[in-house]
Amino acid sequence: MSTRHFLTLTDLSTHELRQLIQRALELKAMHRRREVYEPLKNRVLGMIFEKSSTRTRVSFEAGMAQFGGSAIFLSPRDTQLGRGEPVEDTARVLSSMVDAVMIRTFDHQMVERFAAFSSVPVINGLTDDYHPCQLLADMQTFFEVRGDIQGKRVCWVGDGNNMCNSYIKAAQLFDFELHIACPEGYEPPAALLEESQGRAQVIRDPVEAVKGSHLVATDVWASMGQEEEAQKRMRAFASYQVSPALMDHAAKEAIFMHCLPAHRGEEISMDMLDDPRSVAFIEAENRLHAQKALLEFLLR
Repeated sequence: MSTRHFLTLTDLSTHELRQLIQRALELKAMHRRREVYEPLKNRVLGMIFEKSSTRTRVSFEAGMAQFGGSAIFLSPRDTQLGRGEPVEDTARVLSSMVDAVMIRTFDHQMVERFAAFSSVPVINGLTDDYHPCQLLADMQTFFEVRGDIQGKRVCWVGDGNNMCNSYIKAAQLFDFELHIACPEGYEPPAALLEESQGRAQVIRDPVEAVKGSHLVATDVWASMGQEEEAQKRMRAFASYQVSPALMDHAAKEAIFMHCLPAHRGEEISMDMLDDPRSVAFIEAENRLHAQKALLEFLLR
């Protein structure tokens, strides 16, 4: 059987993704009961970080420890990648020593090249194009607090970034309607919108986009690597802040998500994370459980 990778959501089928989410909910319940479950005893996860992280690093590292395995953290200073070793060479060597590799980096093609030469599963912990692990946690959270997302309406407010791209993929796989509220010039790739087969559409007015939505999600206006554009983006996105007032235009049972870290007073109002409709901290914890389910799936 060929090695399975998780570089975007579409590397798994809808059936597999739904199974994974149900398993994540089971693993969360087991974690709450303090059950010892170590299916990955003596297995090792190599973690390559070219972008800083809190949730990604801790969730993968803790997840491997709870599963009886271990994780090795590698920054650019810790590997020969930082000194110009070809990705293909690092992939061949590292995959001969560990059981899986998680990569958090800028260029999505780097992850694809690594996977092409890796003999073990490769997981995309985030690239500039996609953040599939976060979408696993987001979908788990919706299923946990509101049930099946199929047929529901989701609104993405803000930049057409890696999170937005992953929501477009999720709309296809989980069969929900996606409204994207973003200013002109910050849309997701046109090709991705076309691939959604009508499930995703751009609506400029955030109030109009949010109407009837069961889930409203956002992210920072300037992602890692875009710091020099911060002031320009602040001006462009000024009317795209998610607040309790904007949430009032969504469906009565709507919930709010943010992948964190959040910039209060920018993409969200100062009080949005404390609003009872916010499930952002449940969503953050679910990174642990969703990724444990993913690791179990790929390694067992």
